[in-house]
Amino acid sequence: MFRRTFWFATGAAAGVWATTKVNRKIKQLSPESLAAQAANRAVDAGHRLKDFAFDVRAGMVRREAELGEALGIDAPPGPAELPARRRLAAIEHTKHSHNRNEDH
Repeated sequence: MFRRTFWFATGAAAGVWATTKVNRKIKQLSPESLAAQAANRAVDAGHRLKDFAFDVRAGMVRREAELGEALGIDAPPGPAELPARRRLAAIEHTKHSHNRNEDH
């Protein structure tokens, strides 16, 4: 009698455990959950990309300062010191909006 009770309880516990595992996996693989996971990964990738861009920009500024020091240039050129073609391009660039919806 004790053996039957033991195996019944063991089987019931295994069934509850397996059902819980399967339900968790089903929720994890639902379309909403997968979309949320993809969105979180995309946001994380965006943050890493932004950090990378900031690091590159900081390295650029540091290297330009080193080169300026080596060449005896004190400050980077201002807008008045740019060639006319680059100055015109810089002015035209500020006129245009970068809103993609305005292009259509």
